[in-house]
Amino acid sequence: MKFAIIAAGEGLRLRQEGVKESKPLVCINGEPLIDRLIRIFRKQDASEIVVIINDHMPDVAEHLYHLQQVHTTENLCPLTVLRKNTPSSMHSFYETSRYLETEPFCLTTVDTVFQEEDFRKYIAAFLSYTGDALMAVTDFIDDEKPLYVATASDMTITGFYDAPNGCNYISGGIYCLKPSAMPALYSCISEGQSHMRNFQRRLIADGLKVHAYCFPKILDIDHLDDIIKAQDFLQVK
Repeated sequence: MKFAIIAAGEGLRLRQEGVKESKPLVCINGEPLIDRLIRIFRKQDASEIVVIINDHMPDVAEHLYHLQQVHTTENLCPLTVLRKNTPSSMHSFYETSRYLETEPFCLTTVDTVFQEEDFRKYIAAFLSYTGDALMAVTDFIDDEKPLYVATASDMTITGFYDAPNGCNYISGGIYCLKPSAMPALYSCISEGQSHMRNFQRRLIADGLKVHAYCFPKILDIDHLDDIIKAQDFLQVK
């Protein structure tokens, strides 16, 4: 299966708090966020890793082009790098879609932090999954604007909401998708919609089979103190 990383955001909140590095290069326990994801994806036998960045991060582009050379020299999986400015995460997803639409894949944003073993189990569950989309969720809520996820007793997702509405989970920002989920993306784009949460809602509206997979904890790196939280989190096994 393939893996993709959306790393095209501006990281403005981190910059405003004094972080000089572009978000993909922010280190957690000495390892850049982008490197950590690529390493973890390789461990899951990725057939290709696709990364989208914006044109305002030459340091990230240079870093990734070096990694591309390493992948080629060491005969690792292909690492595809796209440079494009997009208005939303869903548009970034759309730009990567031509590389992903032919086989199952996992998509995430660059600032998701999780335990590697939890991710391994998630991918294993997806490889035997018969539905259209298996979405990572968590009941750990430490996000400014979480997307709440409503589920049935069998973890079928019944809705995505901006308010709690009695939901037990929030979206973890990690999505395992089958090719059957792609028409929902193309419909959203053609209708002028944006943001990943609207794509997720479209999956439900179109009647696709969508389930939740619960991670004990997933963190997002949006602020300086999130870096410290993530370092502490990953040091606890």
